[in-house]
Amino acid sequence: MNASIRKIEARDRARWQVLWEGYCTFYKVDLRGAVTEHTWKRLMEKEGPMRAIVAETKAAGVIGIANYVIHEHTWSLTPACYLQDLFVDPKTRATGIGKQLIDWLVGEVKAQKWSRLYWATAETNYRARGLYDKYTPHSGFLRYVINL
Repeated sequence: MNASIRKIEARDRARWQVLWEGYCTFYKVDLRGAVTEHTWKRLMEKEGPMRAIVAETKAAGVIGIANYVIHEHTWSLTPACYLQDLFVDPKTRATGIGKQLIDWLVGEVKAQKWSRLYWATAETNYRARGLYDKYTPHSGFLRYVINL
């Protein structure tokens, strides 16, 4: 399946929310309400560090989202890009949409001269890991999180 990839726009709100909620359900978190509203608001800020892209087709509309964060870090002179959330409508999985979203981000990282693109996923997310392993080997790092 070939989709067009573009930066998110205000008109994408309803569809983004459906996909966002699907993503949250997959990771067994409930972020409805204030967190979702705040996330959307930050995604709409033109110069903020939080950004998003969508994959869309003429027939189905928006079928995939990728939310990402640009940030400084201590290992480079240029910012890094953290792909925080990637979700494709289950009806269009395994059609290359996830790859198209990542490929767009790889191109953006190169164009902006950012130092790296990176992401994390659940160890048991085998379907996504099958795609991710085509880009780069697993880093070997473990992630520790303290939720306050």
